[in-house]
Amino acid sequence: MKIQSSRIARMAALLALVGFAASCGLPRAGPTKREIYAGSVQRQGDAFIVSVNDRVTRATAVVPALGFSTAFQNAGQVGSDTIRPGDTLGLTIYENVDDGLLAATGTNATMLEEVQVDGAGFVYVPYAGRIRAAGNTPEAIRRLITEKLADQTPDPQVMVRRVAGDGATVSVTGAVTSQGVFAIERPTRTLSAMLARAGGVTVEPEIARVRVIRGSETGEVWFSDLFEDPRADIALRGNDRILVEADTRSFTALGATGSQSRVRFDTQTISAIEAIAQVGGLSTTSADPTGVFVLRNEPVEIASQVLGRTDLLGTQRMVYVLDLTEPNGLFMARDFVIRDGDTVYVTEAPFAQWSKVLSALTGSVSAVGGIAGAVDTFSGSD
Repeated sequence: MKIQSSRIARMAALLALVGFAASCGLPRAGPTKREIYAGSVQRQGDAFIVSVNDRVTRATAVVPALGFSTAFQNAGQVGSDTIRPGDTLGLTIYENVDDGLLAATGTNATMLEEVQVDGAGFVYVPYAGRIRAAGNTPEAIRRLITEKLADQTPDPQVMVRRVAGDGATVSVTGAVTSQGVFAIERPTRTLSAMLARAGGVTVEPEIARVRVIRGSETGEVWFSDLFEDPRADIALRGNDRILVEADTRSFTALGATGSQSRVRFDTQTISAIEAIAQVGGLSTTSADPTGVFVLRNEPVEIASQVLGRTDLLGTQRMVYVLDLTEPNGLFMARDFVIRDGDTVYVTEAPFAQWSKVLSALTGSVSAVGGIAGAVDTFSGSD
């Protein structure tokens, strides 16, 4: 009778532990594939679940549209000899007499090393008065000064040269070697040349973005486009502001992957297979290759095209499904483009959850043995 009672106690304890392990939530990386599907629109959820195929891949392959407007592209290069307010001129005036208007005693030449063009565009030259400089070339200014002086000194000879000044300048800031304000000169009249003047970019060229602010207009291009597309290498204008910064796009990787983290883009485009590789690939002990999900808030234009619907309003929650075990599954993952803000989630295989249950039960069986032993001891003491 005592033996039978002991067996009953052991079985009751074992069944209680099995029920406890089955009912309790075991540790896991996130929702199962079944739970994700349960949240679909088709099951009164709020997310559209879409299997990735060639059509879906083409419809969702959207990359940031960077580029300059026609206003930027059609602006011609600044003439290197055109004088602007703020520029500095160097003047040399020769007079064909021993005792001239400007020259010191014993000389016939006068040098005015730095004559700055004022905000109204004029320079002042003794005996010649105010001369319009802005908008003229050094040659035109030379003729104007010569004409003004010709009535006061015989046969004057004038030389005008442009000295580096503050007229046509741009500011270069951000991820460049040397930030500062630089004059637009003959070698630096285009965007790529000015960036070279600033020492080049200090981030990976593949992810460097260059923004140009001109008045109320703004344009932005990838740094690499400056050398691949001649239209992107625009001519600069005075007071342009140039900002260079690294690409700020990122995606989040969760679930049964090598690591779970927020990952910055290291190239202009990243595919799903590259995103998985960047976090160490699928976990070989727990990942379910049939349950790779990409979660995204999709603009209504793209969502309508993917779903073939015309009744959608606003941004839609989309869950794209990749099955790497299909014959072309890896090709689909290679072609599917990850976008800024995406979440890449890999579910755990059912086997992984079952292994956790077994591990929990294995530990529980030892506890059952202890309980049963205690029961026997207690029974024997009666």
